[in-house]
Amino acid sequence: MSVCLHLLRGCSGFHHGRWLLRPFRRSVAFRRLSSGNRISRSLQESYRLLQLPAEGHSSPAQVRDAYLRLAKLYHPDSGEATADAALFARIEEAYRTVLTHQSKTRPQEGATQEEEEEEAARRAAPQHRHYLSYEGVGSGTPSQRERQYRQIRVDRAAEQVLSYRQREHERAAAAEGALVERDTRQRSRKIKITQAVERLVEDLIQESMARGDFRNLGGAGKPLNKFQHNPYADPMTHNLNRILIDNGYQPPWVVTQRDIREGAARLRGRLLDGRARLADPMTLAEQEQWEGLCASMEEELKKLNKMVDNYNLIVPMLGMQMVHFSMARETERAQRGAERRRADLLGVREAERQRRKEEKKKTDSAAKTRRKTSGLLTWMQRLLRL
Repeated sequence: MSVCLHLLRGCSGFHHGRWLLRPFRRSVAFRRLSSGNRISRSLQESYRLLQLPAEGHSSPAQVRDAYLRLAKLYHPDSGEATADAALFARIEEAYRTVLTHQSKTRPQEGATQEEEEEEAARRAAPQHRHYLSYEGVGSGTPSQRERQYRQIRVDRAAEQVLSYRQREHERAAAAEGALVERDTRQRSRKIKITQAVERLVEDLIQESMARGDFRNLGGAGKPLNKFQHNPYADPMTHNLNRILIDNGYQPPWVVTQRDIREGAARLRGRLLDGRARLADPMTLAEQEQWEGLCASMEEELKKLNKMVDNYNLIVPMLGMQMVHFSMARETERAQRGAERRRADLLGVREAERQRRKEEKKKTDSAAKTRRKTSGLLTWMQRLLRL
């Protein structure tokens, strides 16, 4: 009898909607069932255009990736063969529709998830057990405490980055101090070596003087002549340089510069002589001969450029450095020199021709004068004989 009465009460409560539906309305499961994803046909068409499942379970990241993939295929400016402005407009409209739908549904789902977490926390354990997670940091619901814990972790990471940078700066400063100390030690070692060399040279000079090696030198006991034309130079340095030059010593960069100039003069002379012997314009055989000469000069030009590199490393002033020699520039120089030589040769030949012509005229006039004189004398002798 009691069982029947309980069933009748349940049926009547279900019929009137007051007694049985209230607990279910308060439960989370019923709210999830009542808020199920019901998608209209137009929204399903939008998901279909974006090539996504029509049930609407795609995340915003998946929707964005699908839109970007389709935009690369159908955008009018993509340059693809599948570009279609009308279809891209429909895809863009569908993308906006799906985003609007997700923006309306996602907050409700998030709120439902938080409510489920709160209810599960209340049922699963007492309130004091909430603080056993997240290192006991924060207050409020588990989701709020999780956000607070994440923020604390971010702050802790920022502090660790700052401390790491500070340690790196300190380490760099210590390394710089070590470099300065090392430079100081090397400088002091060089000074000691220089002083030792100076003492050695002084000892050798004193020994030579004791042996009498300086007794037969020219100009012994006389003062050195000072140069007054360069008042900005140190007299001691200038006189030492003059003594070194007078005794045949030259700095390495001067010797290297002389070798470079001599090598360049030899190379240019060979190119000029070879081009001057050929005609202008050249025949095929002469062209091959000229190319062979240029190829043979390539190796010598490389050696010359290597000497230029060494010279630029030891030259005392930057303005005295030299540039590399180029075979193209040297061949053009030889071509111009050959043309000038031909012009000079033609001028010399023309001057020689004019000189010979003048000499011939003078010789002819002198012979004519002699003939006239001899004829007059012969006529006078004949006249006297008569």
